[in-house]
Amino acid sequence: MNAKTNDTRQHILDVGYQLVVAKGFTSVGLSELLKVADVPKGSFYHYFKSKEQFGEALIEDYFTRYLKMIKAHFSESDGSGCDRILSYFERWMAIENGQCNANKCLVVKLSAEVSDLSDAMRIKLASGASQVVKAIEECIQMGIEDGSIQVTSAEQTAHLVYHQWIGASLLNKLYQDRSGLMRSFESTQSMLRKHSDHELKTTQRSKDASH
Repeated sequence: MNAKTNDTRQHILDVGYQLVVAKGFTSVGLSELLKVADVPKGSFYHYFKSKEQFGEALIEDYFTRYLKMIKAHFSESDGSGCDRILSYFERWMAIENGQCNANKCLVVKLSAEVSDLSDAMRIKLASGASQVVKAIEECIQMGIEDGSIQVTSAEQTAHLVYHQWIGASLLNKLYQDRSGLMRSFESTQSMLRKHSDHELKTTQRSKDASH
């Protein structure tokens, strides 16, 4: 695939992600996607045989980027393993460009919508989610080894934490209220058990702000 071809395909995926994360997969028609991306219909079918195949490619591209980002965060950020986990979830509930990051997650956006619509897309989502859980597990294991996290199983804790955050993110969309995400953050702190430097600094900032 030459550079121009790859750029066009990636452009369609980038535009598609923005539309899908805002409106959902079924609500985004091909004509709207082509209009916003400013590409002819023939170009779309040159890269994707169907809308379902486009959906699979969209999910795969999303997780490729997302996993690269979180693995870099977990391996390169300052602080203990616990600090890195907590700062990751702080980012999860942060507001950027007026939108909560929880609402930009394709697992949150598409799981209920496409699970009955397309088994191929469901499998792509499940595979991507499993890789995210694995990355979280590896960071928790790092925290166990450096003494900042006190749990008996990194694998079990990673699953519990991720499932909790996906559920909280779904309810955040329903209620348009971030309090559930804040409670998830507090629960994650408690689950990891040991106060990290990150948690102590966050607590101190909250106390300072109250004075």
